[in-house]
Amino acid sequence: MTVSSTSATFVDRHIGARRQADIDIMLKAVGYDSVDSLVDTAVPNDIRQDVALTLQNALSEVEVLAELRKLASKNKTAVQMIGQGYYDTVTPAVIRRNILESPAWYTAYTPYQPEISQGRLEALLNFQTMVQDLVGLPIANASLLDEATAVAEAVLMMRRANKNKTAHDGKTVLDADCLPQTIAIVKGRAEALGFEVEIADLSAGLPDGDINGIVLQQPGVSGRVFDHSAVIAAAKERGALVTVAADLLALTLITPPGEQGADIAVGSTQRFGVPLFFGGPHAAYMAVQKGLERSMPGRLVGVSKDDAGTPAYRLALQTREQHIRREKATSNICTAQALLAIVSSMYAVYHGPDGLKSIAETAHKHARTLAASLTAAGLEVLHGSFFDTVTVRVPGKAADVVAAAEAKGINLRGIDADTVGISVDETTTPAILADVAAVFGATLLDSIEGFGLDSAVGRTSDYLQHPVFNTHRSETQLLRYIRKLSDRDLALDRTMIPLGSCTMKLNATAEMEAISWPEFASIHPFAPDSQTVGWRELIADLEAQLTEITGYDQVSIQPNAGSQGELAGLLAIRGYHLSRGDEQRNVCLIPASAHGTNAASAVLAGMKVVVVATAADGTIDHADLQAKIEANRDVLSCIMITYPSTHGVYDADVREICDSVHEAGGQVYVDGANLNALVGLAQPGKFGGDVSHLNLHKTFCIPHGGGGPGVGPVAAKAHLAPFMPGDANKAAHEDGHGVAISASRFGSAGVLPISWAYVKLMGGEGLTEATKSALLAANYVASRLNEHFPVLYTGEGGLVAHECILDLRELTHKTGVTAEDVAKRLIDFGFHAPTLAFPVAGTLMVEPTESEDLGEIDRFIEAMITIRKEIEQVANGDFTVEESPLRHAPHTAAAVVSSSWDRAYPREQAAFPVHHLAQDKYFPPVGRIDGAAGDRNLVCSCPPLSEFEN
Repeated sequence: MTVSSTSATFVDRHIGARRQADIDIMLKAVGYDSVDSLVDTAVPNDIRQDVALTLQNALSEVEVLAELRKLASKNKTAVQMIGQGYYDTVTPAVIRRNILESPAWYTAYTPYQPEISQGRLEALLNFQTMVQDLVGLPIANASLLDEATAVAEAVLMMRRANKNKTAHDGKTVLDADCLPQTIAIVKGRAEALGFEVEIADLSAGLPDGDINGIVLQQPGVSGRVFDHSAVIAAAKERGALVTVAADLLALTLITPPGEQGADIAVGSTQRFGVPLFFGGPHAAYMAVQKGLERSMPGRLVGVSKDDAGTPAYRLALQTREQHIRREKATSNICTAQALLAIVSSMYAVYHGPDGLKSIAETAHKHARTLAASLTAAGLEVLHGSFFDTVTVRVPGKAADVVAAAEAKGINLRGIDADTVGISVDETTTPAILADVAAVFGATLLDSIEGFGLDSAVGRTSDYLQHPVFNTHRSETQLLRYIRKLSDRDLALDRTMIPLGSCTMKLNATAEMEAISWPEFASIHPFAPDSQTVGWRELIADLEAQLTEITGYDQVSIQPNAGSQGELAGLLAIRGYHLSRGDEQRNVCLIPASAHGTNAASAVLAGMKVVVVATAADGTIDHADLQAKIEANRDVLSCIMITYPSTHGVYDADVREICDSVHEAGGQVYVDGANLNALVGLAQPGKFGGDVSHLNLHKTFCIPHGGGGPGVGPVAAKAHLAPFMPGDANKAAHEDGHGVAISASRFGSAGVLPISWAYVKLMGGEGLTEATKSALLAANYVASRLNEHFPVLYTGEGGLVAHECILDLRELTHKTGVTAEDVAKRLIDFGFHAPTLAFPVAGTLMVEPTESEDLGEIDRFIEAMITIRKEIEQVANGDFTVEESPLRHAPHTAAAVVSSSWDRAYPREQAAFPVHHLAQDKYFPPVGRIDGAAGDRNLVCSCPPLSEFEN
């Protein structure tokens, strides 16, 4: 039955193949007479849930937005002067509308296919250049998750990079003026890995003992600014490495960490135009001295060249990606905050060096004015040198002062009973300062005396001299620059992205709409609970819905990436065993086919990884599993399994696996990366799982944003609840939970309205239909393509789950055509490639998702069949693989119109391999990029713009 435009529900709009006629076509190809019969065959009966999801009935878009307005109205916006690493900021409207709220940017995937990612890669290289310039270090990455976890990554990096024999196993020392949430995160990581952390006032010198590395904060959380050069020099003399957590805006005025001798600089770029978002998502940064880049976590954008010699951007050193390094990984970071990094880099492009310095100088002037006014009123300002944060002593009256300020609509930081902190930012006005002064019984002065930055810390070096930061001064220029970059990319707003295991499905506009409302976006993560009622209701409701969907007893949405959800779940298991006196249980069994972050997360949780073999049919090898269980029975901590498996099938024996591990005293971690093949059909908390993480950026519609933001909630059974993520602003177990995973209590709260809206719009029945539709779409693709590219693994009835692996290895053996050739050739058809070479080398993993309509799926199938015919041309000797359109793909417009065309195939075949492309053609901006050259010649700053304009 055809759904009319007037009667269509949101479910009808979310699910692409919704017409009965389309469903019938797909079912016929698969060989079933109904979707339910297909599902009943594919999904093992003994894991199926007995009752339907008991969620609220589906709401319309109008109703959901009205509910969100009600929740937003329960939040109270205020002047945010709490500081502690979070500042109010102005997101320029041209950036908010055309990047943060633009599907061309937020629906893009991680730039693993660089030829169709040149726009976002350039924006990320701008980010790296911005960071490098401001911190005074030569190499920066393309963002990390938040400042506190970035410091933890830096600490771990110092511990593995320090080659000094005396210092290598020494303690890590954190300055007492570091952010409290940073100290909590580092202590939590250290406890799991068994190294010592000491907190000390480093302005008074280094503590005794062997020191591996130190962490300084500039400015400190108290606002204090002091010359770090002496303590850095002393640390170097004792063989320690040095990390400085630095505020980028302050570094327009203060000597950068690199010039003071630091090895690593980390921090947040939040105040560069990224809303407070109740704690995230915010892009952290990391920059390092030369020699450390190959052990730096996260992504690194570099410059190589394409097959025509044109400079081209790509992700460099991709072998550091965790799905490759697994248990040898030094970090479990496999994602970033790309969208927010791009926003912050465009903020720097928008303001330029002079604009940033002006913002910094104004904030500093306001802070000095306030300090002078309070001093004149007889109050004690604790530090004479600061940037934007003033700390004041008010013996016994801190709570009264904070309450009086809140009554005026201003949030201050109550540090303790006697001390209050005030942080100014670019939104602070003289009127606000006057109100703050009045709260302390002072009058705002007109002139400033004292409290200037010490000349020893004053910056003298230039920054942001690259043309990109000095060209786009008008909004017209910036708008066109943003558009030019987005036009170079392929995102979900233009084409299907059939990435297996990554679930690139619709991110509906109605779901996205609320994230930039001020009542959600302008809330400080440490605002009083009385101001965040709406936020906490939304979060509690979402956690309850996820609890129902997964079949667990409790959910925490704190982890701000899937990898961090893995770590949270494993730390919960670790805490559980320790609480029972089973300190010896530290072995984690992981199937060879698992996501690579599984192994990396297990290592970070202090566990020993034991790999379980894969059977010939792609399932877990039971004989090997039982042997590994028996060999490690007394020390077994857990098993990590992905379900459905990474091979795209439902293992029928999952309950047996869970029972075997439980019988040996272990716990079962079910990786929820593929939960979109279970929702409404089966619940991991009911078929044997003790804990899982979920990917809201996959199953629950938070967009990937070019490789971030992500949210990886952790769901657990009741016995693990006491060990779920705690609040970084409280001691571990103070709030009844375990160690903190992210800097803020609710992680990347800012994007949670997206998933909340998705669940409300779909309802339980709609979510279940989405799962079934995803299974139908994947099996339709598998059925249509199997004769051309054999499907590697299947389950019951020869069916797959939500994705299928196409095996090209035999074709490669016969013709030399590789899976990468096919991936690049798909670009000429206007498609992003499927997942390349994971989980099996020489294959492509395809996931169509429930959001793609039959026409788009058929367009992809047509492209793949056409490519198969071109492979046959190679096999028949029409041209060699080196001469083929497959090896020369993708084809740029410049290559196609060249007067020197001398290839063995016609231009029409190169550019228009199927007829409909003549009307709707995407040309990549560069040809096939030389990956090896990019890794050999790391370039971590933007080349001159002229190289790209010719």
